[in-house]
Amino acid sequence: MAKGRAVAIVLNELENRELTALTRKHGAAQSVAERARMVLAAAGGLNNREIAAKVGVCAATAGTWRNRFAERRMDGLYDEPRPGAPREIGDDEIATTIRKTLETRPQGRTHWSSRAMAKEIGHAPSTVQRIWRAFGLQPHRVETFKLSSDPLFVEKVRDIVGLYLAPPERAVVLCVDEKSQVQALDRTQPLLPMRPGQAERRTHDYKRHGTTSLFAALDVKAGTIVGKCMPRHRATEFRKFLDEVERNVPAGLDVHVVMDNYGTHKTKPIRDWFAKRPRWHVHFTPTSASWINQVERFFALLTERALRRGVFRSVADLEKAIHAYIAATNADPKPFRWTKAADDILASIQRFCLRTLAAKV
Repeated sequence: MAKGRAVAIVLNELENRELTALTRKHGAAQSVAERARMVLAAAGGLNNREIAAKVGVCAATAGTWRNRFAERRMDGLYDEPRPGAPREIGDDEIATTIRKTLETRPQGRTHWSSRAMAKEIGHAPSTVQRIWRAFGLQPHRVETFKLSSDPLFVEKVRDIVGLYLAPPERAVVLCVDEKSQVQALDRTQPLLPMRPGQAERRTHDYKRHGTTSLFAALDVKAGTIVGKCMPRHRATEFRKFLDEVERNVPAGLDVHVVMDNYGTHKTKPIRDWFAKRPRWHVHFTPTSASWINQVERFFALLTERALRRGVFRSVADLEKAIHAYIAATNADPKPFRWTKAADDILASIQRFCLRTLAAKV
């Protein structure tokens, strides 16, 4: 075209709709929306100076996008791919890196590091890290698992999850267990408190001042705790704790107890105790499935928030801290929300078992 003469823009119905949509689309790139407004203005008969004044750009920019649209239509509104350095590693090398990561081990080691793999394939560690990140590989990490071999696993899961999701009327559901041998640990030197730019510091070594065992019952619906510390965790102490729980449960309610298969829970004195109290109903968790007992989550929070960083110069100090945490929990209880249905849990375990079997082949 002759210099200074603006090309005419004529839109068909589809282009007009697409351009208008770009100017209104939530989340669209602002640069593309601005270019669409310039093209619409050009189609409305405005010259480049008028478009520049309306949209807030210079006349040369308005002319550039007018011409781009005239040549390439809608494709002309988008930026072209920018040139960059060519990729140093090809698809075959990437596939080899992934295969080596998954199927081999370095000499004398249990897993690959990025440096060891980089030396193996002849590329930089950063290249290996990018490949691992792209494919979700983390050779430095390991997780533990244990599948329950309980022959009544399915029935027990359905029973306990049913209590959590649809508890019986006029009944309380309690998750019961003991946290045994909690140590009263004192550091060998005073703690250095946290200050701006520096975390709290403590010595790595410690002094032992005895142990206690915490028996706890979590009310699933209310989120409250009945807890009692005792020096040992035999059937005798467990029976005393059950007496304590019974005193805290209103007489008109049935009591459904979820607990594990620890030997203390199945001794004759404990069986006799339950037999004399028909309103109590026991639900044993599957073996090797402590994750289904919600009181275990309370124990984890207790350890994290009150015990792990605590300094206890006696068992009395330790028990005082435990009871203080229980009191704080009961003053502002927040029940754990169980959201996963039994069928979903069983389906997830089935998928895991199938993957485990496939890995052995």
